[in-house]
Amino acid sequence: MFNRTSAVLKYDYLVVGAGLFGATFAQAVTEKGRKCIVIDKRSHIAGNAYTEEINGITVHKYGAHIFHTDNKNVWEYINRFSDFNGFINSPIARYKDELYNLPFNMNTFSKLWNVFTPSEAKTIIEKQCSDEGITDPKNLEEQALCLVGRDIYEKLIKGYTEKQWGIDCRNLPAFIIKRIPLRFTYNNNYFNDRYQGIPVDGYTNLVQKLLEGSDIQLNTDYFKFIGENPGIANKIVYTGSIDEFFNYCYGELEYRSLRFETETINIGDYQGNAVVNYTEYQVPYTRIIEHKHFNPGAYNLKETIITKEYPVGYKHIMGEGIDPYYPVNNEHNNKIFEKYHKLQESTPDVIFGGRLGRYIYYNMDKVIEEALCEAANELRHEN
Repeated sequence: MFNRTSAVLKYDYLVVGAGLFGATFAQAVTEKGRKCIVIDKRSHIAGNAYTEEINGITVHKYGAHIFHTDNKNVWEYINRFSDFNGFINSPIARYKDELYNLPFNMNTFSKLWNVFTPSEAKTIIEKQCSDEGITDPKNLEEQALCLVGRDIYEKLIKGYTEKQWGIDCRNLPAFIIKRIPLRFTYNNNYFNDRYQGIPVDGYTNLVQKLLEGSDIQLNTDYFKFIGENPGIANKIVYTGSIDEFFNYCYGELEYRSLRFETETINIGDYQGNAVVNYTEYQVPYTRIIEHKHFNPGAYNLKETIITKEYPVGYKHIMGEGIDPYYPVNNEHNNKIFEKYHKLQESTPDVIFGGRLGRYIYYNMDKVIEEALCEAANELRHEN
């Protein structure tokens, strides 16, 4: 841990944020002999991937985090720090009193239309799309109807999407869903990636191992810290919001966020699956996670822990308890981000990383890949 009395020490890197990007970068450079101090405004490491043990169940504090990748190098790298349990994500969608498999596959189509072969399913989808008569989709609703037809859109896309974005689908741009994956096999594996799983001991333990060799200080605001410790490091790795770093000089970038309600229930199994999506708009949450199903070894417990996820808007003035999650990468926000991106040229001693620093939605494997690339570039330029 970092000792304030040692603040006069000079570090090679001040890493702002103890999530996957910051922790991976710190591990990669400390492994080569560099000195890092890692700070985080939260009271814990691991960022949104943070997990904690509650009554023998590993709880994903900020929503489900399922690691998946086709990048063998990333997979081999992350397995240096944890064994993975091979969990396969096979979510269920609930619309009123109907249950459907996700992603959209032959199990979904069979339940919708009582069909059994790919050709039957394709015929129905093509007819429904044709019946809409849309040749130039102007919004998300029209785009979806062109791609999957009325049944899938109304039951499995419309309500969920409007909850997630907080906007009517007719007011969302079409490019948000340029394509909708349709799988004409009886395969409920949500991801197509070759490597999948969840760390056996949770993400927090994995990140703790990544941070070995770094000094760590939690409950620490970057702006206050750097004001009190100017020049503490040769370079800064910043994984917070890029608009906040530049004091919102071009305006605030938009994000969507999540609110979580977690409860312990005194039954052995609540829903029989790790993830159940609620696609009906009238149900205020988008999904319920039952954490024990992420780890098959916990199935025999006499109690279970569930989390309901509620999408909410985000503004930096909202204060504690609400954090930015998903960048809203529409045309308006992308133009603002480009202005901030150009400002980076005036801060050559700052590396921006992660979803917030680069204002883009990254899966975990991409975050790790980007952090390793940045670390490699840094080490290469030093030589």
